[in-house]
Amino acid sequence: MIPASFEYVRPSSVDEALQALGGGGDVKLLAGGQSLIPVMRLRLAAPDTVVDLARIQELHGVRDDGDAIVIGAMTTHDEVLKDPLIREHAALVIQATETIADPQVRHRGTFGGALAHADPAGDLPAVALALDAEFVIASSGGRRTVPAKDFFVDYLTTVIGEDELLVEVRIPKLSGEWGSHYEKFNRVAQAWSIVAVAAVVRRENGGIAEARVGLTNMSSVPVRASAVESALVGSGDADAVGAAAEHAAEGTNPTDDLNAKADYRQHLAKVLTKRAVLAAAGLD
Repeated sequence: MIPASFEYVRPSSVDEALQALGGGGDVKLLAGGQSLIPVMRLRLAAPDTVVDLARIQELHGVRDDGDAIVIGAMTTHDEVLKDPLIREHAALVIQATETIADPQVRHRGTFGGALAHADPAGDLPAVALALDAEFVIASSGGRRTVPAKDFFVDYLTTVIGEDELLVEVRIPKLSGEWGSHYEKFNRVAQAWSIVAVAAVVRRENGGIAEARVGLTNMSSVPVRASAVESALVGSGDADAVGAAAEHAAEGTNPTDDLNAKADYRQHLAKVLTKRAVLAAAGLD
């Protein structure tokens, strides 16, 4: 199908983009377009204006900011995969990004666009939770920083207002003996995850001293498996990790759909959490 007609704006700065957002009517931001363009072609979305962010250089690239790395919202998945700073300080981002769709999508899709889209089946939201990422959001009144735990509000909904723009994502560097792993289960290669688990684990004196576990597609938003995280502290072998992983579905609210029933997703969450934690802790 052909999208409905719309005005096209291509700003070269964040300020120009914010001016376009405040111009009235239904305005949509175009990042990589991998989510927006398909729904426009189906006329499930028919914005009055599309604001293309591609020319805004401030939104591109990765930089070191002392105790954190900063990823521009328009940095493509392919650029993320090739970046040495991300590989060194946020390997979990690499591990999850490698599973996103196919090379063509990864060359167009963007890091910030995928997070702002907030699909609970998407790979990066749970990763952002597990890494305690922070989202920098710009508006005409200035900028604000929102922690990942407060960023995702509901299905396809974040705290970003209609007159706001995601500028960058800050990921704190992990100090100490940390390991990470992203475990994903999908129906076919390159498909959305049925369930996935993002795990980062800090080892100390042969055991797990700290763990963060994010769950993909187990609710209308990504969730932290807090019961698992608590149970993992002090674990030092596969049996203890398996026992902790049995708590993975607690506090979740998975849906039934054509791919899986809710109880199957709950089962998968336990199995995949065990696998992800064992791999992150080097116990597999």
